[in-house]
Amino acid sequence: MSDFEIVRREDFSDVTYLLEVRHPLMAQAACPGQFVIVMLTAHGERIPLTIADYDRERGTVTLVIQAVGKTTREMQQACLVGTRLHGLVGPMGVPTAIGHARKVVCVGGGLGVAPIFPQARGHKEAGAHVIAVLGFRTRSLVFWEDKFSRTCDELILCTNDGTAGMQGLITDGVREALARHPDVDEVVAIGPPVMMKACAEVTRPLAIKTTVSVNPIMVDGTGMCGGCRVKVGNQVKFACVDGPDFDGHRVDFDDLMTRLNRYKKEEREAVQRWSENCRMTLEPDPAVLAALAARAAPRGGLADRLDPFDDALGG
Repeated sequence: MSDFEIVRREDFSDVTYLLEVRHPLMAQAACPGQFVIVMLTAHGERIPLTIADYDRERGTVTLVIQAVGKTTREMQQACLVGTRLHGLVGPMGVPTAIGHARKVVCVGGGLGVAPIFPQARGHKEAGAHVIAVLGFRTRSLVFWEDKFSRTCDELILCTNDGTAGMQGLITDGVREALARHPDVDEVVAIGPPVMMKACAEVTRPLAIKTTVSVNPIMVDGTGMCGGCRVKVGNQVKFACVDGPDFDGHRVDFDDLMTRLNRYKKEEREAVQRWSENCRMTLEPDPAVLAALAARAAPRGGLADRLDPFDDALGG
């Protein structure tokens, strides 16, 4: 029997949820910037998820997931406290290089807010002055604001519609941070490729080191399948074994976005098939359903959302 027990769940919105999973060995080994490969069932899809947090004392790792594709929607239904994941492999990838920068801006857009947290905490523990810039479309999607406030020296919150923090795209927040701190040594950005590309273009003329974490299509996570190819300068890298962190000024984001869109049609079809044939095997937790309903966007239904396979500006 698989023994990767889910010990805590939290729903941030109708599509974004947190799973805390018991895995003492992984919790001891995990470092900022690394990821895991998750399998819900023995015959399920292998999906890469960046580690959003880890607690060495509790022996747990935290994943923050967005219900976009077939597997992540299936996990949203099935992964309740007390259930178990079939597979959880990691930590994988090269840990983020931490310890040299004196002043760092950590930028997280949308779901990228979760994996940027271990990096912000790591830089802070290494003695750096850390400014967090977090971007969301609207107030109802904001999560971990208090967690970043406790950890970082400064927090700039941006929403596209101005319902929380400053109104504007996340790049407006980056410009604000750099205006306050012209002596920033490094910017670290995680989020949709279009967002990371925009952040890199803000820092390029200032010659500020900019690190991005990419999450391309990935199958095995060991460099064998070649699916996670990323063009970095004049070289081809594999995100799973060479990354996921790369120099944001050298990543070919246009090629990355083209590769990510390659299977969009098949992904939509998989969601459609699953939605039509899904049969719940677990009785839903009433508390979970109530939380989902309470945090749902005012217009509610799936048909009212932005296309989940498209990147939203600003995160």
